[in-house]
Amino acid sequence: MNKTIKSILMLVVGACLFTACDDDNDSNPTLKSPTTFVLNTPAIANSHIELANSGKIIVTCSQPDYGFPASTDYSLEASLNADMSDAFEAVPAQKSAVLGIDAASLAASLTDKLKSKGKVEADFPIDVKVYLRAKAVQTTAYGKAIDGTEILSNIVELSRVLVEYSLPPATTPENFYVIGGFNGWMWDTAPAMIPVNGAPNVFWRMVWVDEQGVKFNAERAWDNKEVGFGQVNIGGELAGNISDNGGNLASATPAWYLIVVTTSVSGGKIIYNVDFLKPEVWLMGPVTPGAGWAEKEDGCSFEVPATKDGEFVSPAFAHASDADAGLRVYVKVPEFDWWKSEFMVFNKKIVYRGTGGDQERVVVPAGQKLYLNFSNDTGDIK
Repeated sequence: MNKTIKSILMLVVGACLFTACDDDNDSNPTLKSPTTFVLNTPAIANSHIELANSGKIIVTCSQPDYGFPASTDYSLEASLNADMSDAFEAVPAQKSAVLGIDAASLAASLTDKLKSKGKVEADFPIDVKVYLRAKAVQTTAYGKAIDGTEILSNIVELSRVLVEYSLPPATTPENFYVIGGFNGWMWDTAPAMIPVNGAPNVFWRMVWVDEQGVKFNAERAWDNKEVGFGQVNIGGELAGNISDNGGNLASATPAWYLIVVTTSVSGGKIIYNVDFLKPEVWLMGPVTPGAGWAEKEDGCSFEVPATKDGEFVSPAFAHASDADAGLRVYVKVPEFDWWKSEFMVFNKKIVYRGTGGDQERVVVPAGQKLYLNFSNDTGDIK
């Protein structure tokens, strides 16, 4: 009797499990890979669209057929080419299938594309055809794109789009960095160029330049905005030592250089004039033999090391300094007073005046020397 009851119970449980599994499969929708995705042609597609007088251009699309209503991100690309070969993002990813193109942003992007094709500011305004294509991708509940669900729409043509010159004016960089063989081409350790006091468009730095060379950028990054041999005008008394090494500014004989970069704007572009000068460092003020304020006084220049990690060494201080004048040291940037490119050592670290105010005074006795290591911006007085 007990065996019979157990057998009946097992059959009932099995039937329930089978029914539950069968019901579960029926409730889960099956994901389909969509084959079509339609971007609707807007009513203004054949109208004359003046971007300068427009706010947003609205286009719509339909959800791809995933087999069920799915969480989907939509974005929009634009191009000057019918095959979308130079496509750029016109609307970033969003949940709505109603896509609003910001006319001002579109004008700026199209201006940039037209300039890359050889157009200059005098050629604008220009009537162009603009091609649009939407992109959809299914996402998880947490907004992550699901692999294998991305699909591109058909291409829609806007037949007459008037583009006025819409690039913002170029401005000289507020910061400037140098990278090269001297630091293993690592942007995270790339030293900042020092702005000349009162002239934020002029930068200087003592740099070891070797056969690998150097490059510059306004950001510590490989972002395709680096400037090297082909993007700068080379000058200065040691310009003849500098050659092209794959776009880098290289020196066949590794040595220290005082590099001065002057930036300006012309024709909507930033111009970089890079001067390679003798790596001269000078004492100034009461510690010099003349105890005065003459620039480049005889007997006041530092010894220049022959190695990357070597130290620049001053002459022995001819006199003690006092708390009023202190020890002063500088590099000479042509056409600027000495104090606009001065610096000092505090707690064995080189601190550049840059665009800041007067630095704290350092009192030293006669007979000591100043030692500077520009490879790691350290120094010592002893």
